[in-house]
Amino acid sequence: MNILFIEDDAIETMKLHRTLGKLGLHHDIIEAKNGEEALAILNSGVKLPDMIFLDLNMPRMSGIEFLKILKAHDSYRYLPTVVLTTSQNRADLLECYKIGIAGYVIKPLKYEDYAEKLRKVFEYWEANELVKK
Repeated sequence: MNILFIEDDAIETMKLHRTLGKLGLHHDIIEAKNGEEALAILNSGVKLPDMIFLDLNMPRMSGIEFLKILKAHDSYRYLPTVVLTTSQNRADLLECYKIGIAGYVIKPLKYEDYAEKLRKVFEYWEANELVKK
């Protein structure tokens, strides 16, 4: 799968790559440091990602602001978007589902728990039929 990973923290980005390697998963990761950069990637004409992993707490454009733009766009609204965040704020959770996310995963503190959550998310989406444009 081609995955757009929107995350401003370099350590979190390294952790995702490490986890994919340990799990033996060979997905292509396109990285964006914020929502504006992610929109530029989507609008650049490159092949659309199969799914998006999105952090909520980012500079310049929050994850929720990005989601509102993404889900209002005819070509992007069906891209499965999984929020991967530290935010346990119930209002954030409800707002994200209202906008149309495919999942909300809270990043656990222990690496083993993080890897297990990601393994489950990838297994689920690998078994799904994704919308291709």
